[in-house]
Amino acid sequence: MSAKPVKHGIIAAVLATSSLFALGAAPASAATFPLCSARLVQHFDLAKGQTPESIVLAPNGTAYVAFAKARQIAEISPSGAIRILATLPAPADGGVDTPALGFPLTVGIDRATDGTLYFLYATGTADLTGVWRLRPGGTPQRIAPLPATSLPNGLALDQRTRSLYVADSTGVVWRVPAKGGTATVWSSAEELAPAGFLGANGIKLRDGAAWVTNLDRGTIVRIPLHANGNAGSAQVTATGLTGIDDFAFTGGGNEIIAALDTTNQVALVKPDGTHTVVLTAADGLQGPTAIAVRGRTVYVPSAAYLTAEDPNLLQAHLGR
Repeated sequence: MSAKPVKHGIIAAVLATSSLFALGAAPASAATFPLCSARLVQHFDLAKGQTPESIVLAPNGTAYVAFAKARQIAEISPSGAIRILATLPAPADGGVDTPALGFPLTVGIDRATDGTLYFLYATGTADLTGVWRLRPGGTPQRIAPLPATSLPNGLALDQRTRSLYVADSTGVVWRVPAKGGTATVWSSAEELAPAGFLGANGIKLRDGAAWVTNLDRGTIVRIPLHANGNAGSAQVTATGLTGIDDFAFTGGGNEIIAALDTTNQVALVKPDGTHTVVLTAADGLQGPTAIAVRGRTVYVPSAAYLTAEDPNLLQAHLGR
């Protein structure tokens, strides 16, 4: 999540039904190997608050997205039908005390194998800020409060231990039982701290560690997850990733594809920390916020926070 100035002008609204694969745009030529055949498959309506912030995929191809300013969780079927699953209650004060941003927003979505969705809500108020759960056919419930002064942003579910890890942009990672309960600070490493705006942002679990981005510092941080559940010493594994938001692993070891929101790029980050820009505005990016990978297909939602033009969803092929 990024771009503080523009987010204030986005209006929350209900999504219209449209086709995820209807556009069929010609692949842009700017994609750089190993990404190719980049095309826009969905345009969202900025005036209706259709700003995709986070994305997770189900095995059947359904996508679930968090629309930050609309305070909504939505489902996009493989055929492209969009259905609003939940709209979270607005805070009584309008969310003016939400850290760094000053408005309420839904972010950081993940999915359990039984279809339960977990996501985050930041409002600057103690009654709503925290980790939320939405079971199939159910209604959203807050399962773990977080401090009103926190800014929960990224979320990762450990299916094995049934624990949730929350990247808080004020500079910590929380751990929460998936069944609900008390949130505890798992790591408050200096590498997670902001440098003026937002620190810890996206988070994923891989290779016995939590991997966390830091937007202000343009870094990826690896924090070992010890057998006893405690956090190890944080290590910066990649630098120079200006405006990094969320990310995904490609499936090839610890290789990462990262969304660089403020620079309007997507980067491929090698395990040695070096990176190459593989998608740009020429491919249709409009402030990319997250990445999802299924097989050889890469999904990139853009929220247009800075461009204020065309929030969209892009697909590209990961070739070798």
